[in-house]
Amino acid sequence: MISTRHAPVMLLTVALALLAGVSVSLPANADKTAPVYADRQNLLFYYDANGQLRPVTTPQEWNIRRQHILVNMQKVMGPLPKLDPALPLEIQIVEEVATPKYVRRKITYQSEKGDRVPAYLLIPRQRTGKVPGVVCLHPTNRELGKGVVCGLGGLPHRQYAVELAELGFVTIAPDYVNMGEYQCDPYQRGYLSATMKGIVNHRRAIDVLQSLAEVDAARIGAIGHSLGGHNSIFLAVFDERVRCVVSSCGFCSFRTYMMGNLRGWSHAGYMPLILKQYDANPKKMPFEFTEVIAALAPRPFLAVAPIKDHNFDVEGVRECIRAAEPVYKLLNAGDRLRALYPDAGHDFPDDARREAYRWLQHHLGLPAR
Repeated sequence: MISTRHAPVMLLTVALALLAGVSVSLPANADKTAPVYADRQNLLFYYDANGQLRPVTTPQEWNIRRQHILVNMQKVMGPLPKLDPALPLEIQIVEEVATPKYVRRKITYQSEKGDRVPAYLLIPRQRTGKVPGVVCLHPTNRELGKGVVCGLGGLPHRQYAVELAELGFVTIAPDYVNMGEYQCDPYQRGYLSATMKGIVNHRRAIDVLQSLAEVDAARIGAIGHSLGGHNSIFLAVFDERVRCVVSSCGFCSFRTYMMGNLRGWSHAGYMPLILKQYDANPKKMPFEFTEVIAALAPRPFLAVAPIKDHNFDVEGVRECIRAAEPVYKLLNAGDRLRALYPDAGHDFPDDARREAYRWLQHHLGLPAR
C-alpha cells in the first residue's frame, strides 16, 4: 500500500517556499506524516500538497521529495534537534602531540548541555592560508573509537584522519556513542536512536572545525568506513555544510542487506525502532538507502563498495547508485556521483583510499602535494 497521509498545510508551505527558491528545513517537531513512497527505485516522483503523485521535472520539485525523505528518516531515527547557536563549544585541550607533519590534539567539546564528546583534532604543520576540514568518522571499535582513524591501533587501512592531515587537511575524529572514551545513554537523554545522537555530536564536530582559524568554513567534508561510512552519509544528509562525502563499506539497500533482515540495524547502537516499529522488514521501512544517497545530491559523493564485502551487498550498493543517478543528472551534477568496486572484503584498500583523498582534494579545493 502507498501511504498518502500527509499534513496539507505543512507540505503546501514547504512546496511554495521551495518553488519560490527559498531554502527551507523542516523543524524538529514537524508533523511526521510525510508520505511514504512505494517505489524507492524511480525517485523522480513526488506527492504534491493535495496527495497527488507527480513527476519531478525541476530541482524545486525534487526538493519537495527530498524533504519527505528527511522526515521519513526521522520517523526511524527520531527528530533532529534544532541547532542552538548560543550553546558554547567550550573546547578543552586534554593532550597535544607534535609529529613531523601534523599536531594531534586530544580535545573534548560540548555537544549538548551536560554532554561532552572526546575527539582528536589533527592540524597539518605546513599549510598556506585557510584549508579544508574533514570530519573523519571511525568504524566499529568499542575500545579505541576515534583512535583507529588516528593511527593509534586497530585494523590497517583505517588511518584516514592521519593520512588526510598529512595531505594538508585539518581533520577531526570524534568518538561514536559508547565507543572509545565517550559514554552516553542517548535514550535517557530523550533520543529514539543512537544514530540521531551521533548526528548531533558529529554536527557539533563541524562547528569545531568552523571555529578554527586554520579552517575554511565553506570547505568541509566527511569520510568514514563501515560504521563511519554510514554515519558520514547521515551527517551530510542532515547538515548541508558538508560539501563532499566519502563512504567506504557504509551501506547497501535495506532490501539487499542480510537478505532483507534488518536486525543488525536495530540494536541500541543504531535504530531500535527498526525492529520495534517496523519489524526489521525493509518493506515496512519509511525510507530506503536509494533515497538517502539521492538526498545528498548535488553534493559530491564517492562510495567505496568492495565486491566481497560481507556486511553490505555490492549489488545493493549498485542499486542505490543507479537510483540516485537520475537525481544527480537532474541537478546537473552527474559527475559528482561515483562508486569504486575494489576486489576486496570489508576493507578500505590503499588504491581506494588514495582515490578517495583525490576526490576530497578536488571537490574541496586542496591542491595535491
